[in-house]
Amino acid sequence: MKTSRRQSVQVNAGSMADIAFLLLIFFLVTAMIPNDKGINRKLPAPCPPNINCGGEIHHKNTLEVKVNSKDELLVENNRISINDLKDIAKNFLDNNGDGSCGYCNGLKSKTSSDNPKAAVISLTNDKQTSYDFYIKVQDELTKAYYELRNQYSETVLKKPSNELSKEELQNVRAAYPFILSEAELKH
Repeated sequence: MKTSRRQSVQVNAGSMADIAFLLLIFFLVTAMIPNDKGINRKLPAPCPPNINCGGEIHHKNTLEVKVNSKDELLVENNRISINDLKDIAKNFLDNNGDGSCGYCNGLKSKTSSDNPKAAVISLTNDKQTSYDFYIKVQDELTKAYYELRNQYSETVLKKPSNELSKEELQNVRAAYPFILSEAELKH
């Protein structure tokens, strides 16, 4: 009688781990990792206990910007285009209503902000506002501040903004502080 010895076929798996590791390295090196999108803002320091940090802000020093669920932009309850927001914000911030700002070039309207240090832009949005439109609004408001800061840098400091020292940069930021509130307004 013949005995048949059947041997099972085996695959040499010794190099499988090496191949898997090489494929992993290949995909990590060639994959495009998207940059994180977000808004770069420095949050204020927390309010110490038993101190009222919410000082009274006069209504004329507040520019109300609202975005509804249909991505419509309302400034002081008037519907505007996103393209007009930057100019409206610049005019509000640079108004110089009380005449205390020597570097401001505004209209000096008594019904608008007193000076850039007192001016607050209040941004509120609906829960259904699209993220893309919200970012566009934030970008336009940021552009308004940056353009005013560049103007200050060139007219007062007589330097382009990219050549400022740290002290001069702090001076520019103090002249036009970025005051944007996303809290609900109390009337």
